[in-house]
Amino acid sequence: MPKPKHSLFRAVWWSCNLLLAVALFAVAYTGVREFSVRRYLDGYSDAIIPNFLPAERKVQAILDWMRAEPSRGIADNPATLATRDPETTLNYAQLLKVCGTATNAFLNLARASDLQVRRLLLLSPNSTAKHVVAEVLINGRWVVVDPAYRLIMKDAQGRLLTHQELQDPAIFNQAISAVPNYRREYSYERVAHMRLSRLHLQRLIGAIYPGWEEKLDWSLLLERESFFYLVLAAVATIFFLLVRQALGWYADSMLRIPRFHFRENLIRAGAAFFSTPEIKE
Repeated sequence: MPKPKHSLFRAVWWSCNLLLAVALFAVAYTGVREFSVRRYLDGYSDAIIPNFLPAERKVQAILDWMRAEPSRGIADNPATLATRDPETTLNYAQLLKVCGTATNAFLNLARASDLQVRRLLLLSPNSTAKHVVAEVLINGRWVVVDPAYRLIMKDAQGRLLTHQELQDPAIFNQAISAVPNYRREYSYERVAHMRLSRLHLQRLIGAIYPGWEEKLDWSLLLERESFFYLVLAAVATIFFLLVRQALGWYADSMLRIPRFHFRENLIRAGAAFFSTPEIKE
């Protein structure tokens, strides 16, 4: 009769195996979904953005397409639309007029056109997001693009501007002068690439890894739901693999429970399969 401790261990062991199997299935499913989304975006971008153009002209081509408003879907209730699904944000007129989803659409098309891009949040004094724009790496500088207003930020001389330069009120006024109804409260005194202040993680991560927002690209996790779930499934798979490894060590070293060693048996089976059979005469 098995000991209670052994029975409990076996229950935990098989639960871990089941969760690992679910995580592996999720990786496969979300991987296929992310691959199909990337194929869709590649085809979409090829149709509207010539691949031979330099970076600035690619950005302008995307903004021109957003401004042109070809035949697009009109949702009776935009609140029901999936705002992090590129196939939705690119094809519904209402979503291309809202800063968050317009920026998502721009970033997804820009990535598919081989541009280096990331989102930028403009923060109010109480650390809430008041506007969302994009940054594009052009000639070694992260210049600001406002997809909601179809605008590349430039000064009076036509020079592309970074968010640090837009903190100057005079330069900011030059950049928005061509847009009659641009809201002046969308200024750049406080910005972030990923807002974690409500979770009290912003300062903690900054203390552990200074400059983490600039060095790591978090935009794709926020702008593409399929990629977020793929990463989540991959993290879950790694976690359950580590838990299974720890449980295996505990069973072998502490409980002395005989168990099936998949890796050892797989190696033995492979050696038997590929070895030359002995022929007795």
